[in-house]
Amino acid sequence: MTHLPPYRLIAQAAASEAGSDRLVRRLLESAAFVAIGVMVFMIAFWLMTKMAPFSLRKEIEEDQNTALGIVIGSVIIGLALIISAAIQG
Repeated sequence: MTHLPPYRLIAQAAASEAGSDRLVRRLLESAAFVAIGVMVFMIAFWLMTKMAPFSLRKEIEEDQNTALGIVIGSVIIGLALIISAAIQG
């Protein structure tokens, strides 16, 4: 599989009949993976908020807990990287 910029892939796919079918299939696959990834991310974030012994929203918004905001941001980035790696296979 070659790694071309998206505009080159679209131009190549549009140049042939079979390529347009392949383009549609790849777009649908990408949309499916995005939907699955977002769902897994939402479930993981929901579980994280339920497992915390305190209200994350109250701590970050009302109490201005910057350290907790940094930790939650790090967890979000970690989750996104894990989901991305799982989708890429």
